[in-house]
Amino acid sequence: MSATGIASGFSVEPIGFADGLDALRHVRDAVFVQEQGVPVEIERDALDPLCRHVIARDAQGQPIGTGRLTPDRRIGRMAVLADWRNRGVGEGLLKALLAQARELHWPEVTLHAQVRAQAFYARQGFLPYGERFVEAGLDHQSMRLLLDAVNPVESREAGLAALLGVLDGARRQALVYTRDLDPGLFDRPEALAALRRFAVGGGEVRILLQDPAAPQRAIAPLLGLAQRLTTAFALRAIEEPVDRDYPSAYVVNDRGGWYFRPLGHRFDGETRLDGDARARQLRAHFEPVWERARPCSEYRALGL
Repeated sequence: MSATGIASGFSVEPIGFADGLDALRHVRDAVFVQEQGVPVEIERDALDPLCRHVIARDAQGQPIGTGRLTPDRRIGRMAVLADWRNRGVGEGLLKALLAQARELHWPEVTLHAQVRAQAFYARQGFLPYGERFVEAGLDHQSMRLLLDAVNPVESREAGLAALLGVLDGARRQALVYTRDLDPGLFDRPEALAALRRFAVGGGEVRILLQDPAAPQRAIAPLLGLAQRLTTAFALRAIEEPVDRDYPSAYVVNDRGGWYFRPLGHRFDGETRLDGDARARQLRAHFEPVWERARPCSEYRALGL
């Protein structure tokens, strides 16, 4: 099994610990020990020989990234050399590890994400659980992914992670059915950054609102973003009683990703980034409501 980042000039493949010791330590020592100040005796643990490892190499065969699966079904030691970050290497490593987990028929995988990397894992479908903690002197957050299954969303932070995953997976369109732009979710900086990135990249965001006055009163930051990117955002107000009585809320993309909340005023619900059948159902629900809804004329003063 191997994967190649053709445009970026790297490849990812499994590697045995004994055979790959020097290459693995080349990357991990540079990232964890030298850059992050993790003591070498903590970085090199007794689990290493028991783990499945993957390595990323550049076009010349030099090691540039690592990751591992531990026997307790946890992803760890994800590291990419500084010059290769933001070029798809981390995603390639993670996908290779998840492919191995599926080959092993694991129902789920967990990881301890450095807090600054939490959004990266959220974009791949991982959801946070539990409290933050300190590991090797760095703030961490436990995260979990159920493989090839619906993932339960049990908190606001998990809801934000689910939203980031759906938005990052969208190709051309994201549909949002919401009561009032969900304060605590769509006003989070991470959510706004993901929406902006998608819109600037040519994506279309359609938003159905049950209560369009509430975000206007609250000066919701998403309205300001939509004002600046008018060709990417369209907002409509729901008026038909049958639609206004709908209790749920959701966001769904055009590649099978969705986050559904049975009660629209709560954050708990379910999500999956590769759930094509459910995504089709949600899109089929959205479209006729969109056709019946009216443009948010009250936003005209905002330029929307």
